[in-house]
Amino acid sequence: MHYISDILYWISTGLLVPVIVLLIYFFVRALLLIGGFFGQYLDIKRTQTQIRTAIDTLKSENIDEFAQSLPKKNCSLTVTYIRKMLDAQDDYTKIEKMLADFELEADKDMELSKTLTKMGPMLGLMGTLIPMGPALVGLADGDIASMAYNMQVAFATTVVGLFSSAVGFVTKQTKQRWYLRDMNDLEFIANRIKEKNLNP
Repeated sequence: MHYISDILYWISTGLLVPVIVLLIYFFVRALLLIGGFFGQYLDIKRTQTQIRTAIDTLKSENIDEFAQSLPKKNCSLTVTYIRKMLDAQDDYTKIEKMLADFELEADKDMELSKTLTKMGPMLGLMGTLIPMGPALVGLADGDIASMAYNMQVAFATTVVGLFSSAVGFVTKQTKQRWYLRDMNDLEFIANRIKEKNLNP
């Protein structure tokens, strides 16, 4: 039994370095995600300002005018799919596929946020528990310096893991709300296109 316990201790201790490396990686990705999220927020605000009125007043009779009102230099995901749908007005099956493709693209954009939300606390907890073993050993041996160092590592990994998870959670919740609204707009446009095709 003693040998089995030693093996488990060696395995857990050996995982500390990979856990710390992954936490540093997720921390960097979280910082980059914050920057990209802010840029995406500004782009979405600009897009909504430009096309919200046009969407609210869209009818089957003025779809062509709506196509002309789209901002020419806007390359956001929503505007890109609106253009694709308007280009394929005569093929409603293709439009339905575009709606499904938009959902996939939106889900892909949220992958990093989902990963940070789930993996941050896991790695943070692992980074907390692994150094506790050596810290207790140091306490038993009277090595206060070793215990303090391991406790420092334990607390630092917890903080980094929770920070990464918080960034992932906030960005995921916000992006879900954005894409739900955009999906609603795309479905509304698709229905207007369908009405136009049924009543030429």
